[in-house]
Amino acid sequence: MTSTNITLPLKPNQNNLADSYLKFQLNQQTAAVLSMKHTQEAIIVPIEAVTSMPNMPTCILGLMNWRSRIIWVVDLPRMLNLESLDYRLRQYSAIVIQVESLVLALVVQEIKGTTKFIADEIHSPIGQVASSLVPYLCGCVVQQEEILLVLDAQAIGQSSILRSD
Repeated sequence: MTSTNITLPLKPNQNNLADSYLKFQLNQQTAAVLSMKHTQEAIIVPIEAVTSMPNMPTCILGLMNWRSRIIWVVDLPRMLNLESLDYRLRQYSAIVIQVESLVLALVVQEIKGTTKFIADEIHSPIGQVASSLVPYLCGCVVQQEEILLVLDAQAIGQSSILRSD
């Protein structure tokens, strides 16, 4: 039997310290990320799978069945007072998030994949984005000369727009 020596690097790998995020386009102009801690799944939803509900805020597209659960489908750009999605689409790109017991499908323009960065790279969004966005943000991060909004899933889930009480 031969023995092999395994040497471990002395410095911790930078990637292991970084948090994972799902990267997506909110609309044509705005890129954003959501922590993978709250992200359940990224899916494509046919428009027919969403049942619209009367007397709801304009950002709520309706209800859909996801893994035998009925969940709300939210137009995230519209909820954040950004330019809304093109409704001539035949399908939605949706991110299913879970914040405590609340599960939501957040519709965005396009899901780009995943990225990693450390918490120290997140900077204050104040002065860089519209003030209406600030309550929903953890901050901003610059990656490859692109400003990414770091969205706060808990703030989105607790938004007064989604509450009827």
